Amino acid sequence: MSGIVVHLPQGSGGAADGEPGGDSVTLRLGPGEVARFGRGTSTTPVELCLADEAVSRLAGEIRVVDDHWQLTNHSSTQSYLVENPEGAGEYLRVSPRRAGAPIPFEFARVVLPTRRGTTVSFQVYAPDHLYLDPPRTEGSWTGRTVTAYSLDETATYFLVLVALCEPWLRDRSPVAVPTTPQIVERLRGHATGGRLTARAVSSHIDYLADEKLRIGVPAAAFAAAETGGGAGTGATDRRNGKRDAVVGIALRFGIVREEHLPLLPPRAESGARGR
Repeated sequence: MSGIVVHLPQGSGGAADGEPGGDSVTLRLGPGEVARFGRGTSTTPVELCLADEAVSRLAGEIRVVDDHWQLTNHSSTQSYLVENPEGAGEYLRVSPRRAGAPIPFEFARVVLPTRRGTTVSFQVYAPDHLYLDPPRTEGSWTGRTVTAYSLDETATYFLVLVALCEPWLRDRSPVAVPTTPQIVERLRGHATGGRLTARAVSSHIDYLADEKLRIGVPAAAFAAAETGGGAGTGATDRRNGKRDAVVGIALRFGIVREEHLPLLPPRAESGARGR
């Protein structure tokens, strides 16, 4: 298990009361590590600062364990929601003062109420969900294995992965992997993926590379060199190399195949040809 990724979107953070929301924050936590959230103070620092007067100074914390993560609610009055954005309205309610509530979702949104009739939230990409081989009539449990790459084909990150791989699967011999803006445009009109922003797509690509496919920095750098990016040319080449490496693994190991293309919305050009 490689840990979790916590993402606080831009505009949700702030250093003190009355200050506007700040830049986005992304944290990577390994087993046993803890991140606290709330308004925070100089004497009670938090890793995720939520700038709203209805949020407690120390509102709660998340803790990573071996195969899931836990949420502790430090508030004495407010319940928090943990939503599964990909689960058709599925959610958990974490009651006031609840300690160590286990969260089963692979992708979750932690939501706190405010006095403005809105909410503040942050996202958690959870540890890999491991799946066993199909059951067999012979053999014992000790002989079973788990899948090397455990991806949920109903998850939004998988939809992003299919969009990244689409040009190769359609045999168009592309020069480069689709860019983040191109992925946003390609998913426009999809029931769930159509609401993705460029920042959200980038977060899903990072999650695929770092957590699901476990592509290290050397692999990404190698992919950048393979595609002509070269070494030491900055963050853009590293980002391109990461996308290239994700697509390479997905195609080489058959994680994404032609049968997955119907997950994407219809292409605009196909309608144009019909006319």
